[in-house]
Amino acid sequence: MNHHQLESALDHLEHVLARISGTDHIPLSYWRKRVDDVSAAARIPAQKSRARRLDEALSVLESLTGA
Repeated sequence: MNHHQLESALDHLEHVLARISGTDHIPLSYWRKRVDDVSAAARIPAQKSRARRLDEALSVLESLTGA
């Protein structure tokens, strides 16, 4: 994943995770894979920080739904 793709993926995930719930039609496991993928691809500190915040937000959702 190049820099622009990663930035785009981070932007998209930040937008989506701010709006989803555990009852949406796309399962949280799908978003977990996406977050894990961008976390693994993050190279610079700002990207790693954004990916960490996404991981934390998704973890909260998962704990609320028992996922």
